[in-house]
Amino acid sequence: MKAGFTKRACAVTLMASVVALAGCHSWKKENIHPPTPLEKHFTATVHVTRVWKTRVGKGAEVSGIRLGPTVVDGVLYAASTDGTIAAYNAATGKKLWSDHSRQHALFGWGHKKYKDSYYAGGPSVSGNLLAIGTLDGHVYGMDAKDGKQLWSAELPSEVISAPAISNGLVIVRTQDGRLYALDATSGDRRWVYDQGSVPSLSLRGNGKVLAANGVVFYGSDDGKLVALREDNGEKLWEQPLASGEGRTDIERLDDADGNITIDGNTLYAAAYHGNLVAVDGPSARPLWSRPFSTYTSLAVSGNAVFGVDDTAQVWAFDKSSGSDIWKDSKLRYRWLSAPAVQGDYVVVGDMYGYVHWLQTGDGALAARERLSKKAIRAQPVVADGLVYVEDVEGHIGAYRLGGH
Repeated sequence: MKAGFTKRACAVTLMASVVALAGCHSWKKENIHPPTPLEKHFTATVHVTRVWKTRVGKGAEVSGIRLGPTVVDGVLYAASTDGTIAAYNAATGKKLWSDHSRQHALFGWGHKKYKDSYYAGGPSVSGNLLAIGTLDGHVYGMDAKDGKQLWSAELPSEVISAPAISNGLVIVRTQDGRLYALDATSGDRRWVYDQGSVPSLSLRGNGKVLAANGVVFYGSDDGKLVALREDNGEKLWEQPLASGEGRTDIERLDDADGNITIDGNTLYAAAYHGNLVAVDGPSARPLWSRPFSTYTSLAVSGNAVFGVDDTAQVWAFDKSSGSDIWKDSKLRYRWLSAPAVQGDYVVVGDMYGYVHWLQTGDGALAARERLSKKAIRAQPVVADGLVYVEDVEGHIGAYRLGGH
């Protein structure tokens, strides 16, 4: 593996949250909190139906990345670090196509011939183009209708977050702190942006690049919200999400690993050991900021911003002011996924494969289902009334609220 992979590998000596993020869920270690037990006599207040379940390869395996599906125009696309990529009817789970031609074992067992297919960043889909990156620094453009390869590009570092496809460009973030714009037709490089030195210690993961209104937004490894011109990669502005202060490397760990969320013209972003901020996109003017340390993405719905903090408490904030609406601690230290919103409920997955639904109004637990016995790290995806959840071994479940 390349250096970018080992830099953010599992480090059991750091602290509970870093350990949990890297996949080392062992609360027997000193100073690591045990997960909050689930309520034994929990009574659901909303009925949840699992519509279908499938598996795509072996999922993220032990790579430590948050590999999840994407849903576009009624089709769910998913990939695995073992070289599997597939498309399914999002309503029924029927497989539309799949490709295993590059399948292998991730850490050396079995085939090594196709080491360029450790799928890790994506898939992303726009129109007929599917773009996906790998742990070996490759980016592939594929036909979304059948998975046929259209082009490939090789970059100097691993790609572990989904590319953005916009205005004829595929914009890719690599683990060494660079962003690349590739031609969506050929894969040729159009521009590169280098954020400079990457901190020696950071969390395992990168947020997805957001492209909107001719601007590219991302959260940096040193805790900044950065905006670039989409056409040439020139930096327009940056806003700090964290102070960068502290006596040790761990205290100064200010990684912004979640996706940037946009609602109208307002951007919402947060960082580990940092703040949750709202920024006016066109002017770059900060609207509000409040302390909030998180390792995951946010969700916005109605008048609220939802987030999971670094102890796995679920929060709701007023999106116009940042003030607290509610906080729920019943799932604390269960190392939750980022939240998604399905109807009137916040959906999160936990380290034991459970999926939880909380009421958006007050945070009360409303339902619980178990996808598997493996950790759910990827943010659930909501589309056409269903929520799609994937665990680290590639099990994918689709759930509907109501019905029997």
